[in-house]
Amino acid sequence: MHAWLCSNPTGVDALEWKELPTPQPGPGQVRVAIKAASLNFPDLLIVQNKYQIKPPLPFVPGSEYAGVVEAVGEGVTNLQVGQHVACLSGTGGFGTHTLAPAALCLPLPAGFPFVDAAAFIMTYATSHHALLDRGQLKAGETVLVLGAAGGVGTAAIQIAKAAGARVIAAASSDEKCALCQTLGADATINYSRENLRETLKALTEGKGPDVIYDPVGGELAEPAFRSIAWRGRYLVVGFAAGPIPALPLNLPLLKGAALVGVFWGDFAKREPKANAAMMMELAQWYGQGRIKPVIDSTLPMADLRAAYARMGARNVKGKLVLVN
Repeated sequence: MHAWLCSNPTGVDALEWKELPTPQPGPGQVRVAIKAASLNFPDLLIVQNKYQIKPPLPFVPGSEYAGVVEAVGEGVTNLQVGQHVACLSGTGGFGTHTLAPAALCLPLPAGFPFVDAAAFIMTYATSHHALLDRGQLKAGETVLVLGAAGGVGTAAIQIAKAAGARVIAAASSDEKCALCQTLGADATINYSRENLRETLKALTEGKGPDVIYDPVGGELAEPAFRSIAWRGRYLVVGFAAGPIPALPLNLPLLKGAALVGVFWGDFAKREPKANAAMMMELAQWYGQGRIKPVIDSTLPMADLRAAYARMGARNVKGKLVLVN
């Protein structure tokens, strides 16, 4: 097998494409022949030693992937050789094969393409957990999605529309805003040339959005929060812009608003039954055509550095997927 090995987490340039022994699964594990793996923002942070999870060195990055079960370890009863699966194990995806905990592999229904499956779990689970569980989004409410053309942003638009909400999508270019409209966004804001607060005020007739979905952070956070509706919910999803904002705490007080943390990974570990029910609902929505990952492009697995460069330049719309 071959894989991208991180022996020194100083950045993408330190990764090496190496031939490694093909591993045998231990108890509770399966070996997956990887067909597709998607690139997520944490995959960039983890090789820079900036992510909250720091795996033992050396490790193979790649949190999310899909493929075929090649071998099963002792005690694995939910999966069998030849089964198609999507996995989110945190590491191991950027290679030709990997070992994965069987409990973290989702059996794929017939007709679920590997490229879509590799781009499905993290973004849709994060957005569903954020909007419907943490944000308690209701039909008829208005959602502002920041960074709306990215992986989690495009998923958030689709899930909010499936829940019956009105969606205002904010992105950094007209091209990205146009993509958001094709996904069902009711209105868009190009925050590279429009004033976020003034445009939100006009689009909501002064009321403001009921829910703000923020995977970006940075300088947009405070003007967005200042625009929130009474009893609004501000969902802290991530910090793709880099800086972690510091909000004045009088803002939630004045609006009777809630600042809500979203950490789907821990939710899945702490509340596995609720997470399983959520994943089942998402799989049903995919089968019904209500949600579908936006695939920016696919690249060969050996072109991982080019994929990282495209993500780092914020040129990705939806998800970028590497294929074997």
